[in-house]
Amino acid sequence: MERLLREAELRLHPASGGELDLTAVTALDTSGAWVLEKLTRESAGGAAVEVHGLTTSLSGLLAQAHGLNRRPSDIEPRKAWPQVQIERAADYMASMSRDVVAFLHLLGAVSASLGLIMLRPARLRLTSTVYQLFRVGWQAIPIMLLITFLIGAIIAQQGIFHFRRFGAESYVVDMVGILVLREIGVLIVAIMVAGRSGSAYTAEIGSMKMREEIDALITMERDPIEVLIVPRVLALIIALPILAFLGSLAALYGGGLVAWLYGGMSPAIFIARLREAVSVTHFEVGLIKAPFMALVIGIVAAVEGLRVKGSAESLGRQTTASVVKSIFLVIVIDGIFAVFFASIGM
Repeated sequence: MERLLREAELRLHPASGGELDLTAVTALDTSGAWVLEKLTRESAGGAAVEVHGLTTSLSGLLAQAHGLNRRPSDIEPRKAWPQVQIERAADYMASMSRDVVAFLHLLGAVSASLGLIMLRPARLRLTSTVYQLFRVGWQAIPIMLLITFLIGAIIAQQGIFHFRRFGAESYVVDMVGILVLREIGVLIVAIMVAGRSGSAYTAEIGSMKMREEIDALITMERDPIEVLIVPRVLALIIALPILAFLGSLAALYGGGLVAWLYGGMSPAIFIARLREAVSVTHFEVGLIKAPFMALVIGIVAAVEGLRVKGSAESLGRQTTASVVKSIFLVIVIDGIFAVFFASIGM
């Protein structure tokens, strides 16, 4: 075919064009039509090459080949830097608005499911809730205790190191107690839960979405919110305050141990000073924030899991987004509660 095409190009004069008599052609496929079209485009050097003699049925196929690849290239003009930045900001704001809408939508759906469960407790999937509580609560205790212990020890060591210059090592107890009970304890635990359990929730729900298990639940007339999301959110709401409490105790223990070994402060003096510096209010402030942080982590993890498409790349992207958004919202909630409690004198 290519050899015949080259011979035909040599016979056609490049300046004056030529004619192709296709009267003898009785059959023509797509490949042959494209060869003829290529010949008329490339061999005439700008002059027209006339084709005649084809039957009506074959002329239609050649006409379709004639219309291929004749659009101008879709090359967009280069945009100015300010225009690019404005478009990026607009896309970011639109993405944030979609995230807020999806978060509120799922929060409303979970609240409605919880309302139905309160009216009919038999709807609660108790086995699933207990299993999720075991996963996000009991299995997370060792790593939470270790991390918070180290955080408390580091805070105490740094405080003693700097306060020693002013002869105020005893104020390390105030700093460790207030920071751990009000802020650091629950915040560190919530961030760890977001990275450990929130990402796992997103991966699990996303995998179910990829394998069409959620569609199967809908086909069986089962509510995926009630079956999959409510037990996980309830487990987080129950587990996070408990983990925050245990983590705060571990951080105080780490701070007391460092104060004893590094600062020369006996455990009895540390405990006595801690009783003077810390009140029940500080403990309440830390625990009040924990359920709200757990709710945000669970909802964000579920939203990102339901956004997973049918590829492993999408699963990884949404899992990463779940962790980042959860940690960001946890810090925002902590800041909001800090301002609120300061304004009411707690």
